[in-house]
Amino acid sequence: MSNVIETNDANYKDVISSGTVLLDYYAPWCGPCKMIAPFLEMIAKDRPNVKIVKINVDENPEATKEYGVRGIPALFVLKDGEVKANKVGGSTKADIIKLIDSAQ
Repeated sequence: MSNVIETNDANYKDVISSGTVLLDYYAPWCGPCKMIAPFLEMIAKDRPNVKIVKINVDENPEATKEYGVRGIPALFVLKDGEVKANKVGGSTKADIIKLIDSAQ
């Protein structure tokens, strides 16, 4: 069972509103998105205090527009709903962890 939460336009604000969240904007056809997916799963298991949330850009235009996402994967670290750090493009697991830690 995955520790990564999939969300959508209807409920993403509720899902990301509290705690530390790594929000991943992705698409199923995106190569770099597929590349980082296992890293997100590992981080979700290693860091239970960080909520890992994915949102499909093709199916959720409102959430995508709200954060100004123009390239994917786009990672946003939020703390109680406020963006603290972000990165666009493929990443290593270590880079994703650094991004999360930079926002603490």
